[in-house]
Amino acid sequence: MSDAPAAPTEQEYKRELHTYILGYVLALALTLVPYGLVYWSAMATSALYLAIGSCAIVQAIIHSRCFLHINPPRQNMDDLHLILFSSMILFFMIGGTIWILANLAFRMQ
Repeated sequence: MSDAPAAPTEQEYKRELHTYILGYVLALALTLVPYGLVYWSAMATSALYLAIGSCAIVQAIIHSRCFLHINPPRQNMDDLHLILFSSMILFFMIGGTIWILANLAFRMQ
């Protein structure tokens, strides 16, 4: 007997292609919207930061769902825990770096 995985059917291929195209279009839109908001100065600065951050978070979710195929209800929870732990480590590293640089900038004044 062969342990090779079964070849994907045409229906699975079309569904996969549809997911990639949908992810690409959404990611492109979520990239162009903040650029447009900044280019045309459509908002106040604080609202602009909030809009850019919101688009970034939604885009990260779109990337994980459409391109990385992370679907928590169907997926092994170990994979989700690994992603969440990695995100937490990155958050602490980036946050700590910003904190240290802001502290140094404050002390230089």
